[in-house]
Amino acid sequence: MHAARDGHSVERMDPATEPAPKVVKSDAEWRAQLTPAEYQVLRQAGTERPFTGEYTDTKTQGVYSCRACGAELFRSDTKFESHCGWPSFFTPLAGGAVIEHVDTSLGMRRVEVLCANCHSHLGHVFEGEGYDTPTDLRYCINSVSLRLEPEAS
Repeated sequence: MHAARDGHSVERMDPATEPAPKVVKSDAEWRAQLTPAEYQVLRQAGTERPFTGEYTDTKTQGVYSCRACGAELFRSDTKFESHCGWPSFFTPLAGGAVIEHVDTSLGMRRVEVLCANCHSHLGHVFEGEGYDTPTDLRYCINSVSLRLEPEAS
């Protein structure tokens, strides 16, 4: 467990104890459903180039869902401008929308964020970087991993 500056706790799950995904598809099914860019990020833990994503500067109000399975992940009112090149959120939706685990790839220690519903890679979460947010966390999420459902006007 990690306690942020305001006492908000974030559970870091071990991949061996993560709940099984609710949406399970073969690699061929994922490849048929997703574009090559979506597949590379969502299923192979890739990343899109900074400042190129569809939602980096979006201010539209609504809910961001997983592009692979449609599970709701983040609300637009938790999105903030972090100037990192990817959409940033200070908290996911309640109820276990995402799972997190330590990622030591690329010779660094980061915390990977996955969709709890289908275990697709979304991005990474960083803590204590000086952002003035209620949680002191920055969920740095690839636009290609998300689909924005705008609020009805």
